Amino acid sequence: MKDMSYKILESEYLIKRPWLTARRDKVELPDGRVNPEYYVLEYPTWVNVTAVTKDGQMLLVRQYRHGLQRTNFEIVAGCVEEGEQPLEAAKRELMEETGFGGGEWQEIMQLCANPSTTNNLTFSFLATGVEHIGTQHLDATEDIEVYQFPKEEVRQMLERGEFVQALMVAPLWKYFTMFAKE
Repeated sequence: MKDMSYKILESEYLIKRPWLTARRDKVELPDGRVNPEYYVLEYPTWVNVTAVTKDGQMLLVRQYRHGLQRTNFEIVAGCVEEGEQPLEAAKRELMEETGFGGGEWQEIMQLCANPSTTNNLTFSFLATGVEHIGTQHLDATEDIEVYQFPKEEVRQMLERGEFVQALMVAPLWKYFTMFAKE
């Protein structure tokens, strides 16, 4: 197979903020053509968690998302901090956002929101048998409500298109097609 990688000829940061980093690369394609303006958004590694409690309920969080200016149900998600492994981050995020922890954990997939323009991966985990063991520890800008739903209700929400975040829809579908016990 041929190498299809682009060669970066120049790279310039346009903005570098905690939640928005964008750079412009000048790249050379394998056939020698040059694209003087290839934009890349840099993000930290992300995690999300499909969590099922000891009694078989699914944990969802509800929060406002300003980009769409909507309040949505979601699975737990967050960023991997520097020096942290994705599994550690997923466990931390579940505890911080919901007060739930413990259980059995497994990575079920890795995703990228848009490999054309973003540079990070999302590690998706399934946590089964989790239980309420603490309190929420939210970031200063977070306002998160925690809900428990029967699996069938979450599946119906998924089928109705009530989840809009693609990085959450994919692991939910995987859960229902490969892991959910009917």
